[in-house]
Amino acid sequence: MKPFFTLLLSFVLSLPLAQAERPRIIFDTDITGDVDDVLALAMLHNLADRGACELLGVTISKQNPQTAAFVDAQNTFHGRPDLPIGVTRDATAQKRDSRYLKLAESPNYKHDIVSNDAVPEAVSLLRQLLAAQPDGSVSIVSVGIAANMANLLRSAGDAHSPLAGPALIRQKVKLLSIMAGGFATIESNNHFLEANVINGIPAMQTVAQDWPVEVPVVWSGYEIGVSLPYPRQSIARDFNYLPHHLVKEAYLLYCGSEHDRPCWDQSSVLYAVFPEREYFGLSQPGRVSVAADGFTRFTLPKKDDRQPVRDRFLTLTPTQRARVLEAMVHLTAQPPKP
Repeated sequence: MKPFFTLLLSFVLSLPLAQAERPRIIFDTDITGDVDDVLALAMLHNLADRGACELLGVTISKQNPQTAAFVDAQNTFHGRPDLPIGVTRDATAQKRDSRYLKLAESPNYKHDIVSNDAVPEAVSLLRQLLAAQPDGSVSIVSVGIAANMANLLRSAGDAHSPLAGPALIRQKVKLLSIMAGGFATIESNNHFLEANVINGIPAMQTVAQDWPVEVPVVWSGYEIGVSLPYPRQSIARDFNYLPHHLVKEAYLLYCGSEHDRPCWDQSSVLYAVFPEREYFGLSQPGRVSVAADGFTRFTLPKKDDRQPVRDRFLTLTPTQRARVLEAMVHLTAQPPKP
């Protein structure tokens, strides 16, 4: 009987550890233009409902007066009406119109935040959320321009933590999972300029140059998301369990019913929550740099190079592609908890 009790004890002791190892996620998004941000946030809520991660808050990196209201409506739709939200107030961050943020005005989607003025500035919220977490426990999923990440790096100590941005990141963050750049030939183009980079080149340069080398950065390039088209059949069939579904309506407002929208942002979510499940492959470790025109260059270290390596980028085989797309569909269309 001794082996049985030994196994039982090992199992019981592993439960708190497994709970403690759930990724603690901050979602940094430019939720304004493309609708993949909406689907990625839906995935995070549904993953949190499954107990696969803890969603700490949402920060928004582009300027639009309806961003906070829409994100609050989506958080409320998914059963987290009090999830913290922060918005950029950086005048240099890109302003962007939206086809779907107006859903925040719909009576079908309850929320109580009606103005960006009602929520904190993004970097202040980032610092507050990070300071409150155990050391080395937070994964940041950044799926837009890098305004908030760059300003976090530039931030000074405050009431939440005396540490400046880089030191706070070293202390609290275990991973930056970022959708930006391109690390493969795109339609015969070997010098592809990806939107999240070129819409805020100085900010992305700051992240590439100054992010602490001790904290890994995993880049999901344009080539990953474009090879993962979200099936329009899912939008037509999988969201009809409610008469009004915010994710479905946002998708249709953005790209209509006859388009399979690439899953750029969702790839960074899936990797951050399940880095060990081999949904994706990883490049060798190296370093990403951002040129003046926004081109992202990945460089492997030389044999005699003593510069620490920090960056990897996602890769995807045909077998992984099928598995990843199936997971994304299920995790997006999952009904919210009652």
